[in-house]
Amino acid sequence: MTTIHQWLDQYAESHQNPLNILIHWWCVPIIFWSISGFLFLVTLPVVGNLAIPVLVVLTIYYLRITRLLWLGLLLFATVGVYLNFLLFSRIGFMSVWVYLTLFVIAWILQFYGHYKEGKKPSFLKDLHFLIIGPAWLMAKIYKRTQNFFC
Repeated sequence: MTTIHQWLDQYAESHQNPLNILIHWWCVPIIFWSISGFLFLVTLPVVGNLAIPVLVVLTIYYLRITRLLWLGLLLFATVGVYLNFLLFSRIGFMSVWVYLTLFVIAWILQFYGHYKEGKKPSFLKDLHFLIIGPAWLMAKIYKRTQNFFC
């Protein structure tokens, strides 16, 4: 099994350009949030919206590959679902247009960042990198926080 360090190192290989990194700081969370928003709009009889069980499974996955990063990712996912709830409570199913707009713009920017980087997005090599992106950013947050407090 590939370790979290190996995943993060491989992901970092195609994320060296400062502009691409900056774009990822904004777009990866927006993409993650918009996907959870799409899932939030799907209602199931027993569990309510689909975002909760999907994010629980994703959080368990993160826990399996990294006991250190999963808590930050859980917090991020929880805040995202709460923001989905707030948006939905204000505009209902019209929120799909917010999610769709942000999702499309964020992906366009992501591809532009990789164009500037001169390297293909990691997920074109392995779809697993779609869920490694948020962990890569969380690892950077942890490292900055550690440097700040130490």
